[in-house]
Amino acid sequence: MIIVQREDFEVGIELKRLTEGNNEIGGVCSFIGLVRDSPEKESLEAMTLQHYPGMTEKELNRIDDEAHSRWPLEASLIIHRYGRLQPGEQIVLVATASAHRKAAFEGCEFLIDFLKTRAPFWKKEDYGLVTEWVGSLEADNRATEKWYE
Repeated sequence: MIIVQREDFEVGIELKRLTEGNNEIGGVCSFIGLVRDSPEKESLEAMTLQHYPGMTEKELNRIDDEAHSRWPLEASLIIHRYGRLQPGEQIVLVATASAHRKAAFEGCEFLIDFLKTRAPFWKKEDYGLVTEWVGSLEADNRATEKWYE
């Protein structure tokens, strides 16, 4: 399930919805991404996430389909927020469910890695007098590349 929304989400409710009615699920792995302040810079006031509706969901579905083709996942969930978010707020929830934990862990890690590098979201950090667009990190690119080795 792919959801792109401005509103916050309740993790417990979303995980219950993911697994409800499927007794084949033996494990769920989840990741929650939060807006964090950067200790190297001034205090972060907010991060603004933008996306292109339609294109974003299409790419998230493509990434999700690839995860399902690699692992025997019973279910998966990506909720990604957009708009102006404050430090400490939730940005993303990724969850995978499988009969066995290994597939759930690996599928979840795969989805997170690809969200960081392939999902069409644009992030701008606001430090009060200075705003700057956030680019991809080399470490994130290397994390994605490992899935093709």
